[in-house]
Amino acid sequence: MQTQRPDESVPEDGPPSAAPARDAAAPVPSVRQPYEGRVYERGVYDGAPPRDGADARVGRLAATVERLRREVREAHAAAEGRALIEMAKGILVERLGCGPAQAARQLDTLADRAGLSRLELAADLIDQAAHDRVTEAAREFLARAGGSDHGNREDGHESRDGGRGEDGGEAPSLSVRLRTAESGALAADDTQAVAESLLEHALTPLGAVAVAIWAAGTDASLTLAGFAGYAAEEAARWHYVPPGVATLARRALTERRPVWFASPAESGLPTLGRRQAPEGCRVTVPADNGGRILGVLEICWPGPLEPQPPQVQRQIEALAELCAHTLDSRAGGAGEAGEVLQARHPGASELVDFADGLLDPALVLVPQLDAEGRLADFRIHHVSAHFVDPAGRPRGAVAGSLLLEAYPMAVGESGLYEKIEHVHATGEPFRAERMVLRALVGQVPLTVEAAVSISRHGENVLLIWRVQDEAARLASVLQHAQRLGRIGGFEENLVTGEIVWNSQLFALHGLPPTAAPIPLEQLPAHTHADDEAAIGRFLRTLLHHRRPASTAFRLQRTDGIVRHIRVVAEPALDEGGRLIAVRGAYQDVSAQHWTEVALGATRDQLAQTEQQAAERNRMTLQLQRAIMPPTRGPIDAGGLDIAVRYRPAEKDHLVGGDWYDAVVLPSGQVLLSVGDVAGHGIEAATGMVVLRNALRGLATTGAGPAQILAWLNTVAHHLTENVTATAVCGLYDPDTRTLRWARAGHPPPVLVRRGEAVTLPLVGGLLLGAIAEAGYEEEKLVLEAGDMLLMYTDGLIERRDRSLQESLDQLMALARDSGATLDKQLDRLLTYSNSDTDDDTCVVGVRMR
Repeated sequence: MQTQRPDESVPEDGPPSAAPARDAAAPVPSVRQPYEGRVYERGVYDGAPPRDGADARVGRLAATVERLRREVREAHAAAEGRALIEMAKGILVERLGCGPAQAARQLDTLADRAGLSRLELAADLIDQAAHDRVTEAAREFLARAGGSDHGNREDGHESRDGGRGEDGGEAPSLSVRLRTAESGALAADDTQAVAESLLEHALTPLGAVAVAIWAAGTDASLTLAGFAGYAAEEAARWHYVPPGVATLARRALTERRPVWFASPAESGLPTLGRRQAPEGCRVTVPADNGGRILGVLEICWPGPLEPQPPQVQRQIEALAELCAHTLDSRAGGAGEAGEVLQARHPGASELVDFADGLLDPALVLVPQLDAEGRLADFRIHHVSAHFVDPAGRPRGAVAGSLLLEAYPMAVGESGLYEKIEHVHATGEPFRAERMVLRALVGQVPLTVEAAVSISRHGENVLLIWRVQDEAARLASVLQHAQRLGRIGGFEENLVTGEIVWNSQLFALHGLPPTAAPIPLEQLPAHTHADDEAAIGRFLRTLLHHRRPASTAFRLQRTDGIVRHIRVVAEPALDEGGRLIAVRGAYQDVSAQHWTEVALGATRDQLAQTEQQAAERNRMTLQLQRAIMPPTRGPIDAGGLDIAVRYRPAEKDHLVGGDWYDAVVLPSGQVLLSVGDVAGHGIEAATGMVVLRNALRGLATTGAGPAQILAWLNTVAHHLTENVTATAVCGLYDPDTRTLRWARAGHPPPVLVRRGEAVTLPLVGGLLLGAIAEAGYEEEKLVLEAGDMLLMYTDGLIERRDRSLQESLDQLMALARDSGATLDKQLDRLLTYSNSDTDDDTCVVGVRMR
């Protein structure tokens, strides 16, 4: 909103334009406005509590008179102080050959170093200048009179720099070197000469070996404008650094502050002369002039550098300001303060013409500097012809005012002013599709969303925005939705022949935006031969029957690419039912099509794999059932009752290699064995067949159980393909009622005697097939009347959530009840087994009569 502009007042050290603007967001006091029980009179608050009647009016009048007297005294003092400061600036302009802005900054620097105020230093400079003029007049008089000058200073005072010259044997001070460098830089013809002068007079005494001056372009690029101490061949390779390339100099440009680097290698950023001094310290300083960073000063030392005192850092920043002055003059930059606007901003008139040619609202902004040359605000130099103010103000109410006066809410959440300041400083343009702008209408904040563009032209800034109304926002959302969905819309006027396509549809057809759209009647010519019938039915339904239609087809594009497209359209009829237009959309469904094809192929492959696995498991199960002896009633062998049980795995794919055997040998002994081949499937079943048959054959030799398992280990290791297994082998002699047994990594048998269940001793023995040669221990057990012995595989007891010993304890608890027959006892063990591995299970039970 338009705010009341404050009275033009001259600050202590700057022109009227540098006066700070009142925050337009604050309410402007009226002639008489009550506020929290107190009174404003013409914008002045007397600071006393409210009073009634004549006393109140007299008190306010007296306070106003006193305030006016105080302001008059302060104005006189400020005027006298400003006069002294302006005279001191003129002296610096004359001696240094610089402009008023540079003189103001130099005055600040000298005052800071001397520990004085600007006014005290100005008085000192004026006094010194007057003294120097008297001394010079005396010298000229003595020269004319034939006298001689005995020294540089007639008064015998010591130099202000506090040190002796070269004749005295001491190095010149920092101030002397800085002034020498300033003189050389200001007298130089180009930036190359400035770089050489800086290195010779100011930086070499500081230990630096090279210096580079980078000029910043309007697109945030960097150009090597001058260098000293670097090889010319390498400098030629670094003549231009495109925008976006990260270098040491760009860090100072983007961060807008001096940046010190211990070494280029540690920073990981490329830069000029990295091979020349790979471990050397670097500093990059932005060359700032009135808030505009015109370039970067980069200084190189040959090795590590200790932290520098503030005095040296200020000297380096002052040298960067000299570089900014040179770069500004080299680019035909700004004139001095006090000149007219067009002379100070030579590119403003061309920028005005450009802004007026835009269809979007635009503002031409010129920087507004304070007396010290620092950026204070931006002046709205021109308002474009198509300007539309968010607050509804006319062009004349905005033109000529300060930016923060016209738009005080540009500072804050939106960050608009900060973006403008950054673009003005670095030259890097800013673009935003959606940015929140705020303005004041009355005292009510108004928020709008706009697309914003900010760019720097010379030292001027062009601000363009396009407020997004509801229709534009919906159109943008629709456009993005069509792009993401790969959908292109069209409308074909069948009366005039006019065809309208959106940009996405040209991309789907592989055509440039300037190409002619394809009519619906020509669509069969761009269709795959196998889909021409489908397109024909689509066109007949749409154009002849005048009904909505859709179909999928393969589009053959002009670039040779085939895309799978789904088209949907509807006819548009006039009042008489005559077809006048067709509207519709194309959608690229190639990704969906190929996904469905891949899924179909995957389903087919999965079904085939499942069928093969089922067939393989069926064959494995058949093989196992064909080899394993059938479960039958108790076997009478030498006074023993023998019963066996086999329970296959619940899942066919877990068919394993468990086996059992109980057979009377030719010697009259009884072979009792159980075993478990590692793994599942056809390999485990075939391994089980090999080991079971080998065990029967080895048992006929008359050897003991330990020897039989040793031979069986050799078979498993050498005569099978990586088969490993566990087993228990026992030989029972009916004459002596003695059972000799051995184990190969298998759980021990369980003996039930007189109502108590125990496991047999855990004799040593590795699992079969683990090593080439293994030894096995053997134990003997004499069976008594009523004893029951259980041999089993781990599928009977194994659980994932408990140890093997806990499972064995539960098995022995179930086996203690020996009152039932042997068959019922084995069935009971299988019924109450709580194993959870879904593995197959073998059990062999033996009971002595």
